[in-house]
Amino acid sequence: MFQSLSDQLEKTFRNLRGVGRISEKNIADALREIRIALLEADVEFGVAKELIARVKDQSMGADVMKSIKPGEQIVKIFHDELAALLGGVHAPLDLNPPARILICGLNGAGKTTTSAKLANRLKREGRRPVLVACDLHRPAAIDQLAMLANQIDVPCFTPEPGSTDVVRVASDALAWAEARHGTVVIFDTAGRQEIDDRLIAELKRLHDFLQPRETLLVADAATGQQAVSVARHFDEAVGITGIVLTKLDGDARGGAALSMRAVTGKPVKYIGEGEKPDQLAEFHPGRMADRILGMGDIVGMVEQVAAKVNEGDAMRSMKRMQEGRFDFNDFLDQMRMIRNMGPLEGLLGMMPGFSKIKKQLPGGALDGSKLKRTEAIVLSMTPLERTRPEIIKGSRRQRIAAGSGTSLMEVNQLIRQFGDMRKLMKSPGKMKNLMRQMGGMSGMKDMMKGMGGGFPF
Repeated sequence: MFQSLSDQLEKTFRNLRGVGRISEKNIADALREIRIALLEADVEFGVAKELIARVKDQSMGADVMKSIKPGEQIVKIFHDELAALLGGVHAPLDLNPPARILICGLNGAGKTTTSAKLANRLKREGRRPVLVACDLHRPAAIDQLAMLANQIDVPCFTPEPGSTDVVRVASDALAWAEARHGTVVIFDTAGRQEIDDRLIAELKRLHDFLQPRETLLVADAATGQQAVSVARHFDEAVGITGIVLTKLDGDARGGAALSMRAVTGKPVKYIGEGEKPDQLAEFHPGRMADRILGMGDIVGMVEQVAAKVNEGDAMRSMKRMQEGRFDFNDFLDQMRMIRNMGPLEGLLGMMPGFSKIKKQLPGGALDGSKLKRTEAIVLSMTPLERTRPEIIKGSRRQRIAAGSGTSLMEVNQLIRQFGDMRKLMKSPGKMKNLMRQMGGMSGMKDMMKGMGGGFPF
């Protein structure tokens, strides 16, 4: 997400910081490069133009031009303007009773998946969400929502086969939701391949009947400026209250996120970065500006880890490490924790300066398939072998390689690295030194190189 824009901005600001004295020409050259980077990232032309104009006005001020570190000040000006463009502060959902959320958008944007993700998130927050399938044109969408609802254990209302009146379905669903004591009702509506009069007319009827607290537009970030146009049309039709940007993990540009707020005046409230039910994150403009400028998002990283890691399991593993009793069973638990946190690149991308480290990593260091191969090796061990790795010798290693579909070299490498780690754990002085190193970038780089060798720590 935003990778190409981040890389170009990093290069431009690095050059600007390296200039001994800032002049109008230095600033003009830098802003020209930034404007090109924004446009290449699919930021809408008018939005890019206005952002550059505001940054230019402030950067030309006497306080900046004559300051000791003008380059740093211009970076801060750009950061603040970028955060303001994205919305300034996070916009929470209005969940005052009656809490009704209408989900709309085009086919393929991820409406049904987003509806389930939002229900899952609200459930984790202690609310009682229910889902309502209102796409009467695609029976497959109704089945999909019901299946997702079952996965996250949330009640789902499905209309009778052959239903054609969306308002009647919504009316029945409200009575059904009240009987189940639902506190938030999420309506997944029909979409089309493109905006048409029939879609808008049906959506207006449903909107007028429900009078929802929130009307969220689900937009595919990978469609670039087309997503901005779609947002404008839906806002004019039903007055959206917020936007959910999906598929940000598959788009290196991300310009739609920068344009949506400016074009519609409506905030981006959530972003989707994967297909799993828990991969829906709140959109925080300031944090996103930090990520775009390579400053990381430590708060977001901590929140993501805390939500997906069982604290009790983590503490037990840490205690076993400290006591020198860490075995392959603990190792397997740790790998599964890492996998549950989602793609490593997305998580580590929230670390300050990670874009610089990434360029120096071995090829495939962030490849999730390495974790799967490592897990396959451990699962091919007997319970005794996992508990006592020292007994895994020649014939056992050959059996493990054959059983896991990996090579003998990979098995040998994993066992050797695991042994090195156990030795390290038994030396308190060395462990303290390692943890101290990992507090800096060089320690993280060494850790990542280890992952590239098939060892995920």
